[in-house]
Amino acid sequence: MEALIGNRKIDFERTVRAYGADLYRYAYWLCHDRFAAEDLVQETFARAWKSWQELRDTGSVKHWLIAILRNESARVHARKQIPIADEDVYELEIPEMPKMADDLDVRQRLDLLPRTYREPLLLQVLGGFSCAEIASMLTISEGAVMTRLTRARQAMRQESAETVVRKVST
Repeated sequence: MEALIGNRKIDFERTVRAYGADLYRYAYWLCHDRFAAEDLVQETFARAWKSWQELRDTGSVKHWLIAILRNESARVHARKQIPIADEDVYELEIPEMPKMADDLDVRQRLDLLPRTYREPLLLQVLGGFSCAEIASMLTISEGAVMTRLTRARQAMRQESAETVVRKVST
């Protein structure tokens, strides 16, 4: 029994080292606050440790940790009672990006995207997840994920192109 707990602990410590930075990066993109991101990651690992012995598929541990992090983030936001518009993604228009200064960076453009577009894009770019995995995590269809990714990229490209035009025009 002692050896089993020791192995479990070693495996968990390896997992923390392997995925801690990825989880922090994703948490930071979600909340834009260093301390809140650290708290989210810490709570994610605390919850993961409690359920560690129940993990059956070690190949999907990153997916599992991201799901825990998303759930914890949702719990934090639910406590804050931030109003969220839950609209059908097919009825949403591609967001009009406000005209900003020429030095608007990618992070700022991402922040301007609605969360329904930003979250799948971050999961794909930062997490390296496939559309099927993202659909599973967000509990939406794979088609909805592809639509959201396409619209997010279109909005980002549109703003980038407009920035280039403004630079050339001046």
